Amino acid sequence: MRRYLLIAIGGALGAMLRYFVGVVAAERFGQRFPVGTLSINISACFMIGFILEYINRHTGVSPVWRYTFAIGFIGAFSTFSSFEFETWSELTSGAFWIAILYVAISLIVGLIAVGLGSATSRSLA
Repeated sequence: MRRYLLIAIGGALGAMLRYFVGVVAAERFGQRFPVGTLSINISACFMIGFILEYINRHTGVSPVWRYTFAIGFIGAFSTFSSFEFETWSELTSGAFWIAILYVAISLIVGLIAVGLGSATSRSLA
């Protein structure tokens, strides 16, 4: 039961931060290009790379961190379903190149962010 509570706490915090980042990005950059979702996805890629690499390399780390942060916080913070819906919306509205650009940046920079998070974690060992 404890792990479910940890996941719920992490998830609540991740969801609130996701909403905050999305609102701030929309206010600053407008809504034509989904900057908020993109920045959330990229930073979540970095975070999951860092957290899971760190946990995997340090066997003494409590599973609490995996439940609270990797599953709860990052799971609620990351917005892949929003990414897919926004891409679909761009495609169906005729903004083909915006959709392609968004997918390409998300996939390429997201993969780089996972690698950087993992490398950063390894460098701290």
